[in-house]
Amino acid sequence: MKNDHEYAAVCPICGNTYTGHPALSRTDNETLICPDCGTRQALDSIGITGSEQEKIIETIHRHTQR
Repeated sequence: MKNDHEYAAVCPICGNTYTGHPALSRTDNETLICPDCGTRQALDSIGITGSEQEKIIETIHRHTQR
């Protein structure tokens, strides 16, 4: 059964409040973090620079607005 309830939490990495599905931190495989920080960790793991990560996240936001 699908759960349509919004999940709201504060990301322990960036401190921003987010809703929706959390990401699992790659640093400890236990901590739930916001989707943006999850994306940053994934991109960082393949060597994408911080400025390029921000461009990618901006593109994701632009194409997934509700």
